[in-house]
Amino acid sequence: MSEDFKNVLKSNWKRLIGEITDQMRGFPPPPFEKPCDRGRELVSLPSIDTLLQRYGQKTFVDVLKGRKSRREFKNSPMELGELAYLLWATQGIRKVVGNTSFRTVPSAGARHPLETYLFVFRVTGLRAGLYRYLPLENALVLEKEGDFRKPIVEACFGQKFVGEAAVVFVWTAIPYRTSWRYGSASYKLILLDAGHVCQNLYLACESVGCGTCAVAAYDQEKMDELVGVDGERELVIYLAPVGKV
Repeated sequence: MSEDFKNVLKSNWKRLIGEITDQMRGFPPPPFEKPCDRGRELVSLPSIDTLLQRYGQKTFVDVLKGRKSRREFKNSPMELGELAYLLWATQGIRKVVGNTSFRTVPSAGARHPLETYLFVFRVTGLRAGLYRYLPLENALVLEKEGDFRKPIVEACFGQKFVGEAAVVFVWTAIPYRTSWRYGSASYKLILLDAGHVCQNLYLACESVGCGTCAVAAYDQEKMDELVGVDGERELVIYLAPVGKV
């Protein structure tokens, strides 16, 4: 392992001494949610109060005991409410203060550099296609309609179970959201944030009778192209297929 790779894993806060970040320069923070064309189709999701009345009734201990990677899924569709519950558990906003959002997952400096995309295959009330979650609006925006099972399996080096899920969560990182404040320390922080989000997905899945398996083995260029990001200012960082079990 080269020293450069190992340095990403190390605590590099000493390097920040003397480093001038864009926050220090007085630049405004980047938005914590990507904008979307208001002419695009939006799908409103149920409120968290509605979701909590129906989902997530297992005890925390039961969820922890049942948590594991699952690569076999039923052929039955997920309910839109179940998907909304998983989205709330992984990126839901609890409150907004100024330009800062506080969510159901921790993030360094509450910068929340991740965007959530969904390749939907079998979810009641949704057409097959690529969606993006808008946590501020608690809604989905349809990015591209179509059946993406074959290309996403190919982008995951032939891992068939990815295409057998009901939906595939794909998280992208927008590095500048974190580097605006933390400069060269951002790389490690973004990776830690991705781990927080995916673990919440695992636990939330167990609480609603679904399963997931985190996937880090994918072709970066193919996955970036599938999602429609440039691979620099925004890039795919992690993904997880989800289905009924």
